[in-house]
Amino acid sequence: MADVYRALDDETRRLVLDELAVRDGQTLFEICATLATRHQRSLTRQAVSQHLAVLESAGLVVTERRGRTKLHHFDRAPLAEIAGRWPLPEETTPCAST
Repeated sequence: MADVYRALDDETRRLVLDELAVRDGQTLFEICATLATRHQRSLTRQAVSQHLAVLESAGLVVTERRGRTKLHHFDRAPLAEIAGRWPLPEETTPCAST
């Protein structure tokens, strides 16, 4: 779990996950372009690749190769594990007063 928290600690990595949540299966080039156009983050491909590596090592991003293309997918399972650790208490209905 510590890897997930460390990965989420960086704003750029959170933006990458936001964009993969909107459209999963993006290439490195597409992620770089989206960060530059939508978020005014002009990062090198190497810098974005390093952010993706951190997200992948935390289990938040899974990659898939299609020929020479590498696609990145958002895996929400680690976030569900965190949410499951501290579940919300069940809501109780207030007693009707008489």
